Amino acid sequence: MKRAHTSRAHDRFGGGTGANRSGGPRRSRNYGDRRAGQAAQGEFALPETVTPALPAVGSFADLALPERLLATLGREGVTVPFPIQAATLPNSLAGRDVLGRGRTGSGKTLAFGLAVLARTAGRRAEPRRPLALVLVPTRELAQQVTDALAPYARAVSLRLATVVGGMSIGRQAGALRSGAEVVVATPGRLKDLIDRGDCRLDEVGVTVLDEADQMTDMGFMPQVTALLDQVRPEGQRMLFSATLDRNVDRLVRRYLTDPVVHSVDPSAGAVSTMEHHVLHVHDTDKQQTTLEIAARNGRVIMFLDTKHAADRLTMLLLSNGVRAAALHGGKSQPQRTRTLAQFKSGQVTALVATNVAARGIHVDDLDLVVNVDPPGDHKDYLHRGGRTARAGASGSVVTLVTPGQRRGMSRLMVSAGITPRIAQVRSGEAELSRITGARTPSGVPVVITPPSVERPRGASSSSQGRPRRRGRAAGQGRPLGEAARRGARQRPGFGSAA
Repeated sequence: MKRAHTSRAHDRFGGGTGANRSGGPRRSRNYGDRRAGQAAQGEFALPETVTPALPAVGSFADLALPERLLATLGREGVTVPFPIQAATLPNSLAGRDVLGRGRTGSGKTLAFGLAVLARTAGRRAEPRRPLALVLVPTRELAQQVTDALAPYARAVSLRLATVVGGMSIGRQAGALRSGAEVVVATPGRLKDLIDRGDCRLDEVGVTVLDEADQMTDMGFMPQVTALLDQVRPEGQRMLFSATLDRNVDRLVRRYLTDPVVHSVDPSAGAVSTMEHHVLHVHDTDKQQTTLEIAARNGRVIMFLDTKHAADRLTMLLLSNGVRAAALHGGKSQPQRTRTLAQFKSGQVTALVATNVAARGIHVDDLDLVVNVDPPGDHKDYLHRGGRTARAGASGSVVTLVTPGQRRGMSRLMVSAGITPRIAQVRSGEAELSRITGARTPSGVPVVITPPSVERPRGASSSSQGRPRRRGRAAGQGRPLGEAARRGARQRPGFGSAA
C-alpha cells in the first residue's frame, strides 16, 4: 500500500487544486461495480470516481497552461485538443490522479506531457533528483515521448533526460548529475541508475505510467512497483494505456487515488479512420503475396513473430528490389534508431519488424500495416495497427491468414471489438492491389547499407551488436553482386512456420 504522508507539504510541488491534493491523507479507494467501457476480454471494471471530474474543454486556451506552452502549441500546429486531452487536462492540471485509456495515436503523450510540464515549470531540480518521471516500456517509446515533449520543455526552461537500455549509461548518469527536471525512462535502466547512486526519486511529484499494460506484459511489474514506492507518496500519478487488463488493475488500486477516468474509443482500438482487412491466402502463395504488397508505392510496416523470420523476409525483399530493413530485438539500440530514421526519411520503404515496433513508433503518413504473421492476442493486434491512422489520419491494417489460422483470427477480432472486411486473394490479382496497393516488384536486387553499430561508451557488450565495416552512406542502394544474389535465393522461406 502507499506509504503514509510525509511532513513535506504538497505546496512544495506547486500547490494543486485537486480534492486529493489538500495535504491530508489520501482518500480511500472506491472501485464500485461499474462495468461500462469494458470492450476487450479480460479488462477490469473501471474505478468509480468519488470526486466529480472537471468538464472537458474546447480549446487549449481554456486550460490553465503557461503562456509559453500555449504559444508553443500554436507554433507546433497543435490547435484543437484531441478528446483524451480535452477530458483529462483540466483535471491533471488541477492535480488529480488520472486513468486514461486511448488507442495509440489518440494524443496521450500531450495529454500527460502538458500536465507534467505545466506543473513542474518554474522549479529547478537538484543534481540526481528529478521532479517528474515518465515510465514507458520500450526504448523507442521513450525516445518518441522525449522528442514530442522537447519543444514544450524548452519553452518553459525544463531539462529532459532520456534513460533507456542499450545506450551509454555513463552519459545518462551525467545528465542526471547535471540536473534534469523531467526523466523519461524504461524501468530496467532507471533501476540500474538508482542502484549506482546516480538518481533518487524522493523529489518526484508527478509520475506517469505510459502503456502500462505492456509494462506488465513484459514482466516489469516488480520493477515498476519498486520505482513507484520511491516517488513522493503524496504526489500525482497518471496512468495511460491503450488497453486495461487485470494486471494493470493492481497498479491502479495500489497507486491511484480517486482518479479521473477517461476512456477513448470503447473498442480500445477501432476508429473510423482505420480500415481492417483479413485476407485469406493459400500457404503456397503467401510469400509472393507478401512480396507484392511490400513492393507497393509508399511505406509499409510488416509484422512477423520472430527476428529470424523478419531477417529472412528482409533478405527476400532486398533480392527482389524492395528497399527493406529489419527492426527487432536482435538489433542494437543504435541500429534500431538509425533503421527507423531510414524508414522515416523514405530511404527504406518496407520496415520488417517484430513486436518491438508495435509501440512507440510514430511515422507520419504511414497508411498501411501488414500482419504477415497474425498477432498472438488482441492487444498485440491493436498496438501493431496503431502505427497507422494516427492523430486522425486514415490507414489500413491488413492481416494475412492461411486456412489453419482462420478460426483463431476470428476469435481475436471478437476480442478486439473489430469487424474486419474479409477477402480471398491471390498474388497478381486486382483485388489484392486495390486493398493494399500491391504491385509486381522490379526484381533488381538492392542493398540498404546497415546502420553502423559503433558501441556507445559505457554500454554493455551484451546489449550491442558486433561492429560491421562501414559501407556506403545509409540508404544508398546498389545492385547485389552475383554471390549475394545466390545467397538470397538459397535462403529458406519466412514466416512463423519457417
